[in-house]
Amino acid sequence: MRSRCGLSRRARVDRKSKETQLSARIDLDGRGRSEVATGLPFLDHMLEQVARYGGFDLRLRGAGDVHVDPHHLVEDAGIVVGQALSEALGDREGIVRFASAYAPLDESLARVVIDLGRRPFLSYNVALKGRIGTLESEIVEEFWRALSIHLGATIHVDLIRGRNRHHIAEATFKALGLALRAAMAAGGAPGVPSSKGVLG
Repeated sequence: MRSRCGLSRRARVDRKSKETQLSARIDLDGRGRSEVATGLPFLDHMLEQVARYGGFDLRLRGAGDVHVDPHHLVEDAGIVVGQALSEALGDREGIVRFASAYAPLDESLARVVIDLGRRPFLSYNVALKGRIGTLESEIVEEFWRALSIHLGATIHVDLIRGRNRHHIAEATFKALGLALRAAMAAGGAPGVPSSKGVLG
């Protein structure tokens, strides 16, 4: 499947720094398949959920200085995934642009509202404290912030209810996948999806 302009919606992004080394490949018109290995199993699990429910193929490989702190790796994962999604979207002509999604997981319920209009902004209303696996849950917000900036998206993340930390986090990532799937779909009006005629 190809976008309206006939271009394949695929991208590859590589990032190397003194703190992390990451490589991401994305195919927006894939089947929700993923191969994720960052060295942080919980982060891998969350990104697999995004790809699955987002309906795009994701391959993310890398490592980082997790012996110091997982912060750098979590943030940089958000950077490369955001950059790869943005590159795959191209000029964003013909996409739906706006979308919202709810996702429940047992007692937890989360909502994600997204605008792919190249205006980065994150509103993150998820009270997460404590450890989830090997990851301090407060760091999760850094992934969302980096994703918003490098994807060029306004993202509102709201926890409606929940108690279990794992359930809360997973519900938000599943909702992200569902919202991305709808917003990135090539079902909008022809041209740039903006009344101004330009995004941003």
